[in-house]
Amino acid sequence: MLAAAVATAALLASLPAAARTARFSACLVTGADASADHLAYLGLLQAERHGIAGQVVRSTSPADDVASLRSCARRHAGLTIAVGLPMADATDAAATAFPDEEFAIVDVDIATLTHRPSNVVGLLFREQQAGYLVGYAAGLWAKAHHGKAVGSIGGMQIPPVDGYIAGYQFGAKRADPSVTVLNDYAEDFVTEKACRQKALAQIARGSVVEFQVAGRCGLGVLAAAREKNVFAIGVDSDQGRLGPWVMTSALKRVDVAVADAILRARAGTLDGGTNVEYGVGADGVGYGAWSPRVPPSIRAAVARQYRLLRAGRITGIPTTLK
Repeated sequence: MLAAAVATAALLASLPAAARTARFSACLVTGADASADHLAYLGLLQAERHGIAGQVVRSTSPADDVASLRSCARRHAGLTIAVGLPMADATDAAATAFPDEEFAIVDVDIATLTHRPSNVVGLLFREQQAGYLVGYAAGLWAKAHHGKAVGSIGGMQIPPVDGYIAGYQFGAKRADPSVTVLNDYAEDFVTEKACRQKALAQIARGSVVEFQVAGRCGLGVLAAAREKNVFAIGVDSDQGRLGPWVMTSALKRVDVAVADAILRARAGTLDGGTNVEYGVGADGVGYGAWSPRVPPSIRAAVARQYRLLRAGRITGIPTTLK
């Protein structure tokens, strides 16, 4: 967090006085992902503290996404930000229709957009790093408690989900080479029952830690872990507030990325037609609060892995599943 604050301050200091005082505007379009939308909103609030004029447009359905994005472009927002993969096609359409306006989209690689408009920036994350850290914790827990397996439940097989899971499996195996890593997909990001059933099946196979990478559906994973008295790991935001059965959470700092993108856009240093990646070095990913049930030895070991990641001394973390 300190590194992000220092970087933001340095960016502001580099701006000409006129640019620092101009009312640059940013328009955030939110949709169906409540967690990512909330974090993106926090990022907008952070940018507002530096003089940005923020607007929020709530898109009520996929059919409404293009209209919502176009409304920001018609108001000539300095940067229009879309949140999440479901808005990819709408962002592609809006940016193509308004080539002189600037857009950014969270969690979407611009190479996947049909027209690859040069006025869109993809805000991506190194989910594999966050997955690695929580996977390392899961592996250490399994090793200390003679657990046979650790598991993960993804919503669907898409790059951000698989990045988390690939890192999780790598971290768990690094901490305990003998542990079995299980994975399944609910094919759903909403229905909690679907994720709960998948998690219960993995727990029946010996999993002692369950990692949810399935949005709202993943709350079913947390419920299964609580029911069977095993640990769960949250995703994206800090879900430890739900109870001590949540070991920790793999964090994706959408707020950091959104604030950074807005300030870069105001400074004229956000290059359209490219992706910007946020990893541990930019405080873009990490892990959340620990359950009081997690011993200091595991906390300290994961903290050391975090420092090694920041120093570039851990390499080879996969981004996809074999």
